[in-house]
Amino acid sequence: MKRCVYADHAATTPLMPEALEAMLPFMKGDFGNPSSIHSWARKPREAVREVRATIAECIGAEPEEISFTSGGTEADNWAVKGSGRGLLVSAYEHHAVLNAAAHEAGGGRMVVYARPTRNGVIGVRQIADAWQKGIGLVSVMTANNEIGTVNDVGALAAEAHSRGALFHTDAVQAVGHIPIDARKLDVDFLSASAHKFNGSKGIGFLFVRKGLKLASLLDGGQQEDGRRAGTENVEAIVGMAAALKANCARMVRVGKRLDGLAERLRGELVAAFPDAVFPGAGAPRQLPGFVSVALPGRSGEGLVHILDLKRIAVSAGAACDSRNTQVSHVLKAIRFPVRLAKGVIRISLGAENTLEDVRRIVDAMR
Repeated sequence: MKRCVYADHAATTPLMPEALEAMLPFMKGDFGNPSSIHSWARKPREAVREVRATIAECIGAEPEEISFTSGGTEADNWAVKGSGRGLLVSAYEHHAVLNAAAHEAGGGRMVVYARPTRNGVIGVRQIADAWQKGIGLVSVMTANNEIGTVNDVGALAAEAHSRGALFHTDAVQAVGHIPIDARKLDVDFLSASAHKFNGSKGIGFLFVRKGLKLASLLDGGQQEDGRRAGTENVEAIVGMAAALKANCARMVRVGKRLDGLAERLRGELVAAFPDAVFPGAGAPRQLPGFVSVALPGRSGEGLVHILDLKRIAVSAGAACDSRNTQVSHVLKAIRFPVRLAKGVIRISLGAENTLEDVRRIVDAMR
């Protein structure tokens, strides 16, 4: 029997051995609550302190600027809801941002939307076109989770700051895959989630630039220096740091290889299906290993099931929206033709994928 081909890394990634190895001691003997004052708490508390510094180093931040969360959704909600200012968000954000913004709008907060280009990017012009008086926070994702396009976050942050607003980026799809330096980008808030870079599910972090105040999202204890209530998920935090460090160390090498595989995949798809269309293909930059493709006359959901029967995992759009058979909000935002939109599948390759996997994917789609 042929081995399984997992090509849905944008949905989640396999837990890497380095992360599991780092986690195990804190799932066994070193299980103490880091907020306690007895000896069982010392190793967990010290571990959290050390890995906070590791994560900060990986993204160009200071340790005190990292707050641990339950994942990217919580981090996005915290940044959007905690700033208390008028919002400008891009129309193709993850629903963690869009629904948080809609919640705020329901409470009377001003929310306006910037529409991406047909190539799937948000630029300074899109921010300027959507701008209204009273906006205090701009939120634009680093990389889109459905089509893989990458935005110039540094330029967007500079534009927001020039207009007197703070800037948040949902970097969930980008952290661990492309270089991220919060200081150089000059962002105010940045969200990340461990399971997107080979850590475990249910853990993430929010970068909050030093000196900024952000209202707490959760009420409870005084963990995270009073910023985020709840006992720290020590084993997941430690695993997240190990995974991020390992991915940053191999990022350039793996990224180049995945760019090559993605280019080969696009070429083979065009050879097999000359009318194939690639949403976001005209963007200046895409995530490594990321291919979004529409086959005219085919159902994206149907293709996912066909490939699944052949032991190949891909996605129809975003896995977070897998039960929604309507046209993706991302594809609507970039004005992708409706007749093609329901035929889109997302193929997201990872470090373990090979050229043989690429060939199997294309052959299975014929």
